[in-house]
Amino acid sequence: MPNTLARPAEAGDSAPPRPNAVVAVLAFAGIVVSLMQTLVIPIVPELPRLLDASPSNAIWAVTATLLAAAVATPIAGRLGDMFGKRRLLLVSLVLLVTGSVVCALSDSLIPMIAGRTLQGLAAAVVPLGISIMRDELPAERLAGSTALMSASLGVGGALGLPSAAFIADNFNWHVLFWTSAALGAVALALVLVIVPESKVRTGGHFDLIGSLGIATGLVSLLLAVSKGADWGWTSGTTLGLLAVAILALLAWGRYELRTAQPLVDLRTTARRQVLFTNLASVAFGFSMFAMSLVLPQLLQLPEATGYGLGRSMLTVGLVLAPQGLVMMAMAPLSAAISKTKGPKITLMLGAAIVAAGYGLNILLMSEIWHLVLVSCVIGGGVGFAYGAMPALIMGAVPASETAAANSLNTLMRSIGTSIASAVAGVILAQMTTTFGTTALPSENGFRTVMAIGAGAALLAFALAAFLPRHRPVVATAASSTSAGTDTAAEPAKVSGATS
Repeated sequence: MPNTLARPAEAGDSAPPRPNAVVAVLAFAGIVVSLMQTLVIPIVPELPRLLDASPSNAIWAVTATLLAAAVATPIAGRLGDMFGKRRLLLVSLVLLVTGSVVCALSDSLIPMIAGRTLQGLAAAVVPLGISIMRDELPAERLAGSTALMSASLGVGGALGLPSAAFIADNFNWHVLFWTSAALGAVALALVLVIVPESKVRTGGHFDLIGSLGIATGLVSLLLAVSKGADWGWTSGTTLGLLAVAILALLAWGRYELRTAQPLVDLRTTARRQVLFTNLASVAFGFSMFAMSLVLPQLLQLPEATGYGLGRSMLTVGLVLAPQGLVMMAMAPLSAAISKTKGPKITLMLGAAIVAAGYGLNILLMSEIWHLVLVSCVIGGGVGFAYGAMPALIMGAVPASETAAANSLNTLMRSIGTSIASAVAGVILAQMTTTFGTTALPSENGFRTVMAIGAGAALLAFALAAFLPRHRPVVATAASSTSAGTDTAAEPAKVSGATS
């Protein structure tokens, strides 16, 4: 790629003066962003009353964040490669703080949607943080640090739910967003003081047409998937949006292949290692959502149903919280396995563990400790997989494209989650039981969703099997001053995987 400025490795080149602090700050920033995504969950049922809006309109406070995150992630990654990853990380955190303040001051729907949109625009923090680590950390520290950064998504989500439930139960709901703003401000200050700016830049011109194309395609696709159940899957609106998504993404792909400086380098994305990692990420995102949907409902449904446990949202958060701690604990083990066996094996192991967790869930779902065990097993598998994915991506792309490639991988997981939401929603809407005068998802409906979650994890396992074999290499500093050298030498230094 033209104007690529790879970071040369020289004899005196050294790690950042405070590598531990850099890793801790970046991981904290990732946790803050994932906290933002879960803070609103305890008040979702109350949003229509709190915002004086209809239920169908109030849910836009959630949908807006999803759409903004999908659009912002690949664009912020590309801008980070061009103009500085730390700079875009700071911009993302500023958007998070601003959006949180707007939500905290909101009492009606429109400002809430605006604030949640701004919060969604901060979703690229984790892939940007992983990319900064690649540029700034020594090779021997990279695998463990990126695994920890990737796990921060699950850690923040798991720890955020009980915290949010406690705040919502004991304080005014606005406190949720003031908390998010305060944590975002702390992360912003720490990044300013501790995290260095990477010297690895691509330069060049921003692909405005490509960004508009992918935004149109993604918004149309995710809007159809997330609102299809409300509008009707065969309605003109849903089918029209799906048609727009297909046409827009096809036109976008054609344009990206012809432009000199694309938003997403599709030729790099088509490399076997990148392609199958991204496909496995879609399957993993799908699998992850099954647990996030089933366990909270099982815990909160009335005991009189015969399978519900009749617990509060705070209990739901406490049951799911250990999952985040397990994910964090798995980060160094994931890195160790990737170092000795290769990230391909780590990803396959994670997929197998997640599938086993869902198998347990089908059999064990009648006691709280059953669900704690299941969430921990699945969390362990996700910890392995999330640690391997960045290593696989960085093992196949040049350093100058790291942020864009990691951002695209994060987007693939989000797409899988959105598709899972639609599929699980259809299943649970069809497989119901009558409780009084209310139709509730049946026990077999939940088991079906869990079986599909296990199937998605096994699909991720099968896709990972097509990844190139691991070939151990010596982690040396590869000196490169051109895009060609960067592509060949730098990936091998990072993961030791061939592509």
